[in-house]
Amino acid sequence: MGIFDYMRSSRKTGSAAVAKDRLQIVVAHQRRERNRPAYLTDLHNDILKVVRRYVKVEDDAISVDIDRRDDCEILELNIVLPEEGRGR
Repeated sequence: MGIFDYMRSSRKTGSAAVAKDRLQIVVAHQRRERNRPAYLTDLHNDILKVVRRYVKVEDDAISVDIDRRDDCEILELNIVLPEEGRGR
């Protein structure tokens, strides 16, 4: 196999593999969003209101998720706080 044959074959499988990986990520994300409890959006908004009493944050600074592992559900809360001096 020559160098050109190798590059041609890896380019085809490479782009197909990348496209497949991207599609799997999109499908997994859609499944995850579809299985979210309805109250999660309200919980996100309530937490955002409470945090804003103390710190000025953007709407997307807080993420709320539920992770299921075995027979346990874990509430995951991430808040990106502003740097010192950039808050209120």
